[in-house]
Order: sequence, then structure tokens, then C-alpha cells
Amino acid sequence: MSKFTDAMNIHVHGGDGGSGAVSFRREKYIPYGGPDGGDGGNGGSVFIRAHASYTNLSHLFHDKIYKAGAGRPGMGKKRHGHNGEDLIINVPSGTQVCDYETGEMISDLLVEGDSVLITEGGVGGRGNAFFKSSTNRSPKFSQPGIPGSKKILSLNLKLIADVGLVGLPNAGKSTLLSKVTNAKPKIADYPFTTLTPNLGVVERGDASYYKIADIPGIIEGAHTGHGLGLSFLQHIERVKVILFLIDATEKDPAYNLHLLKSELNTYNKELTTRPSYILFTKVDLVDEKDLQKKIDQLDNNNNVLAISSIKEYNLNKLLDIIDNILEY
Repeated sequence: MSKFTDAMNIHVHGGDGGSGAVSFRREKYIPYGGPDGGDGGNGGSVFIRAHASYTNLSHLFHDKIYKAGAGRPGMGKKRHGHNGEDLIINVPSGTQVCDYETGEMISDLLVEGDSVLITEGGVGGRGNAFFKSSTNRSPKFSQPGIPGSKKILSLNLKLIADVGLVGLPNAGKSTLLSKVTNAKPKIADYPFTTLTPNLGVVERGDASYYKIADIPGIIEGAHTGHGLGLSFLQHIERVKVILFLIDATEKDPAYNLHLLKSELNTYNKELTTRPSYILFTKVDLVDEKDLQKKIDQLDNNNNVLAISSIKEYNLNKLLDIIDNILEY
């Protein structure tokens, strides 16, 4: 199984233009055959395209230099060299393409099929037939092809999902995702089971369709790179709805919720303005009175739902809530 990769630098080269030909006609009944060297072909260009077949950038890991086809040299009888083939590099939707040297964003490929021209191929050189004139009837020179342009790119993937699951490690995000979507994340009873982002699709009978992202758990200091925080935070930026998952067996759920919101706010204040809902998970493991006390500790306990993914308790109600939020 390939390693999940969401950031990478690659070198891209447009194809070199082919050189023009130096050639002269040699025909039986034309004693003064003139120059007939053809032009070289143009080099191919490099494009980057969003493609549904890819979920991360790991397929680019081994070959970090990508070059389009070179133009072929021109030939005699004024024959034009073949143009080089364009190169299309496929990446997952949500990939940001940036110039490594300047940091400028070239394109943000959000939608399947989006593509961007990165480097153009070089122009083919002129053959000696092009340079024939009244003052130079037999030019013995041609042009070399122009090299294709080069660029170093920084590729950065930010998952595109409608709903993001936010919680401390082992809060039940992966279990919830496995119950309500088609995703099959790794699940175990220890922190940081989720080491890479997971994406699942919800398809309901009423034709509603949306994506839910389960991303590595947050710990204090995640916005500075502690734990797997940065891997999480960059992938939550595109979501429309945030679900805060609070483990009902924890002693201080109010503090845990404060920590989660604080980390989001420090990383990107705009995240805390998104529509959100609070889910108390694993409620099958706690007493009802104890659970209610913990819910009452929250400053705003109107948008709270108690769920048990293992028992599938309130999961349909949760999906109804998500449907309602996404409609607005």
C-alpha cells in the first residue's frame, strides 16, 4: 500500500524544439537544386490536471522530473519534424500548484477535469529552405530548436469535503466514518490510529450526496506542528461543516471542546465561523445522568447530539442534521 502524500516538489520541463535541417535538392532534371531543409518540430507542453483516479500525490513520488516530448528535427524535401507530445500530469482534485521559487500559486485545481498549462515546449528551428533569398540562394545553415521552459513546482493537496470530523485522538472519528460512509479507515483502541486523512461518501435514499473527511486527531499545539496537527489543519480548510467529536468517557469534555476550537482559531480564524455541531461519542459507555452533566457543562449546548457509532445510535438523526445544515 502506497504512503499517503499530500505535499511534494517536482521539476517539469517543456519539450525542446527540434533543429532545422540543412539539405539541398538533388534531382536529375534540376541542375541547380536549391535548399530544401525543413523546420524542426515544436516541443510538447506540460499540463497538470485534476483526475478522480487519484486520492493523493504518492504516485509522483518516484519520478520527480517530468518532461514533455521533444520536437523531431526537420528533414530534406522541406519536411517538417514531428511535434513533441504534450505531457499531462494527473493529480487529485484539491491540489494547489505553486511556483517553488516565488511561492506564487499558479492554480488551485478544485474540480475534476480542471487543468493548467505549466511549461510550454520550445519552438522548432527553421531549416535552411527558410533562409533562401535573392542574395543568398544556397544558405548552408539552419536554426537549432529552442529549449522548452522549465519550472520547479510545489504541489499541496487539501482534501475537498463537505463535512470535517474534528476531535482529539481516539475520539471515534474513524468509527463514525466507517458507519455512515463507504470508507474503510483503520480503527483501533489507541491514539493516532488515523495517521492519514480518510474520505468517505454519504449517499442517502433521498439522493443527497456529500463527502466526510476524517483527519488525524488534534492535540494541544497542533497549529505549530505538534502531533499530526498540520496534516489535519490543512485538510479541514475546505469543508463547509465541522463536527466536533467529544469522547463521552473523558473527564472534562468542556476543556476538550475549548482546546479543539482554540487550535482551529489559532490556525485560521475563518474556520470557527463555519457551521458546526457537537457530537458526544461512545455514549453507550456512560451513564445517562453523567452524560447530561457533561453536556450541561458546555457554554452552548443547543447544537449537541449524543451518538454511539458502535451501536449505531442516533446516526440517522446525525445525517438528517447534516442534510439540513448543508441546505443553507
